[in-house]
Amino acid sequence: MYELTFTYICILVTTGFLAGIINTMAGGGSNLTIPALMVLGLPADIANATNRVSVLFQSMTAAKGFKKHGKLDIPDLKMVVGTTVIGGIAGALLASYMPSEYLKPTLLSAMIIMAAVILFKPSVISPPDGTIPNTVLGSKQSVPMLLLAGFYGGFVQAGVGFILIAAIAGSLRYDLVRANALKIVCTAAFTLLALVIFIARDQVMWIPGLTLACGSILGAHLAVKITIKISAKALKWFLFIMTICASLAAVFS
Repeated sequence: MYELTFTYICILVTTGFLAGIINTMAGGGSNLTIPALMVLGLPADIANATNRVSVLFQSMTAAKGFKKHGKLDIPDLKMVVGTTVIGGIAGALLASYMPSEYLKPTLLSAMIIMAAVILFKPSVISPPDGTIPNTVLGSKQSVPMLLLAGFYGGFVQAGVGFILIAAIAGSLRYDLVRANALKIVCTAAFTLLALVIFIARDQVMWIPGLTLACGSILGAHLAVKITIKISAKALKWFLFIMTICASLAAVFS
């Protein structure tokens, strides 16, 4: 049973703030928040479920920010989100019933692949300037990639931002800022559905989850402003560094 002391409240709010920034600009913030929840005394599966409360609130905050700055005026938005949601439902159902020891190897494998893609084939996640985006129906590889990204996000939230960026920028050829904005909306959509499943299974601890969310909302609000202003090259390298950090976190956690 967890004990939410003042110290733990400070830890959760601070961790949530950092995760809000990291998740909005790249991904991997859950590598901070899930361990923080586990330090509080929550089992791995409960921490994984409770973390979705924070992710939902930060995603809604970031999506509102990107829309305000004109980065979500995407005609194919419903198709992109709908496809990832289908995968997310399947992933959340699997995560709700599968033993938690399978989460770590899944996370580690995904992070290593993503780091390799950014380092050796950066054009996959950072299309050249002037590239015309594809539509979901106009790109044969987009549907399986988006389904896989959604499935991963429903299964294990940690690192889903990297997978979504690879799917969106790689198959639909959006620039990194718009790919990030789409990533956030997709994350909000399948996180909401995943949260419903976890709530039904009584796996969400609301007080730690909402405490974490308070910090993550502030972090997401700040991160949108940073993402809009920095260069694509800087954003790409931030994404790479966060991928490496997520890989190390998966190895040593």
